[in-house]
Amino acid sequence: MKSDLVDVINQMQGKKILVIGDMVADVYLHGTISRISREAPVLVLEQAEEKIIAGGAANVVHNIATLGGAVWAVGLLGKDKAGTGLEEIFAEKSVHIEGLLTVENWSTITKTRIIAGGAATVSQQIVRIDKENNMAMSAAVEAKLMNSLADILKNVDGVVLSDYGSGTITGSIKKQIIYNCKKRNIPCMVDSRYDLLSFAGVDYVKQNDAEASANVGFIIKNEESLLEAGAILLEKMQAKGVLITRGDKGMTLFESNGAVHNIPVSSRSEVFDVSGAGDTCVAAMILALSAGVEPALAAEISNIASGIAVRKLGTATVSAAELKNVIGDL
Repeated sequence: MKSDLVDVINQMQGKKILVIGDMVADVYLHGTISRISREAPVLVLEQAEEKIIAGGAANVVHNIATLGGAVWAVGLLGKDKAGTGLEEIFAEKSVHIEGLLTVENWSTITKTRIIAGGAATVSQQIVRIDKENNMAMSAAVEAKLMNSLADILKNVDGVVLSDYGSGTITGSIKKQIIYNCKKRNIPCMVDSRYDLLSFAGVDYVKQNDAEASANVGFIIKNEESLLEAGAILLEKMQAKGVLITRGDKGMTLFESNGAVHNIPVSSRSEVFDVSGAGDTCVAAMILALSAGVEPALAAEISNIASGIAVRKLGTATVSAAELKNVIGDL
């Protein structure tokens, strides 16, 4: 079985994946505790470091590249520090960015975490500040994205729609991608936080148990309700597979042929941070599916990758070498 998993990782290398969605910059501001402010009972921090990390759809892109895939990023950035930071991350990983548009009067979505610590204290997040982009995409920008997609879709092996609710994936773009993926018979996977049902027709769906509960209208609280939710989502989405991640209970994959695969967590080591683990899951899954791997085995690989990601602080990526090392220890 270990050799099968290693073979999958080898098959994933070089697969061409298109990722479209809401590009997010995760900004980490680290400060050392200086004193208590005289203005209010709050800490005064001396800024020590500022780091920009890929988040949202950008984290899916980053994970695919780190796992050994060739990846095309499609989305919107602003002419700002956060956007430049994401471009630099993509350049380091040789990401194709011809479909990544920098738009005037557009702000890159940012999630800024303030981290406080000191020489004798444990660093911890004290507040997060989100900057969303509430502007509607113009018809001209949508047309540019769709033109880029038309060219890129001709040459890729798989597609991810990474929807964080910020409006990058319009109705017209959904139709274009789903139609072309079916026409070319390449796998298409969606991870949508707030609007899953509008993506009906995609091949594969990823949801955590809370998101899945919201989409079926009842809480997934036991195996019976999980099975019911999976069947409902398969039908509503007209999908080949629905993958529901369940925290410390692992993952469950529902296939349209009636098969249900319960995949336990690969390791019960300490969980440090769940940030971005879902993006790692999607990245590994689409790479394996694009290599022609059976969905159940693809889900197993994604489960192991996610297990590595949650043991890292912050929004993290996982490499093919790390995957192989962990598989060797199973």
